[in-house]
Amino acid sequence: MQQRTIKKPVEVVGIGLHKGEPIKLRLEPLDADAGIVFYREDLALNIPLSPDSVIDTRMATVIGDKAKGFISTIEHFLSAVYAYGIDNLRVIVDGNEMPIMDGSAISFCLLLEEAGIEELDAPKKIIRIKEPVEIRDGEKFVRLLPSDTATFDFRIKFDHPVIGEQSERFEFGTQHFVEEIARARTFGFARDIQYLQSQNLALGATLQNAIGLDDHKVLNPEGLRFENEFAKHKVLDAMGDMMVTGHNLLGRYESFAGSHHLNYQLTSKLLSDSKNYELVAVEALQSREFARAFA
Repeated sequence: MQQRTIKKPVEVVGIGLHKGEPIKLRLEPLDADAGIVFYREDLALNIPLSPDSVIDTRMATVIGDKAKGFISTIEHFLSAVYAYGIDNLRVIVDGNEMPIMDGSAISFCLLLEEAGIEELDAPKKIIRIKEPVEIRDGEKFVRLLPSDTATFDFRIKFDHPVIGEQSERFEFGTQHFVEEIARARTFGFARDIQYLQSQNLALGATLQNAIGLDDHKVLNPEGLRFENEFAKHKVLDAMGDMMVTGHNLLGRYESFAGSHHLNYQLTSKLLSDSKNYELVAVEALQSREFARAFA
């Protein structure tokens, strides 16, 4: 299996979740071994994708520099990049956040399909988990375990009648992602949105780009897309946060009540010690199913 980029540049305009302003997103192909590079067009600022670039994880995954410039809410887009196995890509925005689109990853999947996938003359390398790595915060945890398959297993528990306890176990595959995970939307509680907007945050949040909840019910007239859409979206987030490493992973991700911050700590801990992982060409894997998952 070879490294991947896109065949042609594509662009789209969407609303930023926090500022509520139009954001132009443009994707351009890059050569082999260039990696995923974000670019703030308005600041002429390159931001390479790496856990070292992460500067905030409170409400979303944010990369960059608070003084020079940053890009927020990259995780939904990166989950689509992960799903399509993109290794090299230039991601250009003209503001400090990614467009939120409909609050899921499906628009980004469609954008990548419009661009087309180009294979490059270099072997695709992935991160194979060699040793268990775990981050805990009380009963909350995220961890990566060695495995011959790539899976994401997420459990959540909310004191809310619509959510309650939910789980999603996702065995990685591009088409499986498009069908079962990509359309799961982010969610928020009306009381929190009102407070955030009073602080000039979440100004772009609407029922067109998120699941809204009051204390008792879903506020979206169309209801949910999946019975366990909340857990599915957490898998989507986790995939995007793992893509901050710049590579697909071969291993088992497990979480209970994980967050962007715990995921950031997990990727940082993973890459801090070479005994935890190895960067290996897909052809060298004994698991041929892994390569077929990108078909």
